[in-house]
Amino acid sequence: MSNKNEIVKEMIFPIGDKNNAFKDYFVGQSYLNMLTTERVGIGNVTFEPKCRNNWHIHHKGGQILLVTGGRGYYQEWGKEARELFPGDVVNIPPEVKHWHGASKDSWFSHLAVEVPADGASNEWLEAVSDDDYNKLK
Repeated sequence: MSNKNEIVKEMIFPIGDKNNAFKDYFVGQSYLNMLTTERVGIGNVTFEPKCRNNWHIHHKGGQILLVTGGRGYYQEWGKEARELFPGDVVNIPPEVKHWHGASKDSWFSHLAVEVPADGASNEWLEAVSDDDYNKLK
């Protein structure tokens, strides 16, 4: 999927608005459509090509990603990046430093499921450098 019109046509859930509330934690443009905030937060997050979020840690609850469109990456600190495609599921345990985002040439979309836990929080860290990102295939 190389352009916005193509991914919007194929999306199961609406793309949402520009993710301005979290723009300081992304390199590039992302979009967010919160599907529900009751009991379990689930957001449809869409990334333009080359867009990725900063390294971050989910304290207590963790997160689950359900890939719904395009091609992207998930990487845990100290490990190789994992390429993601529609249908992939990523279970992110609490306290694991990681990032996720689009490939250089594709839009990318996933449902982000916040695993509920007492005292859960999200800690945003440094951006994924262009040098590190550009090493991905």
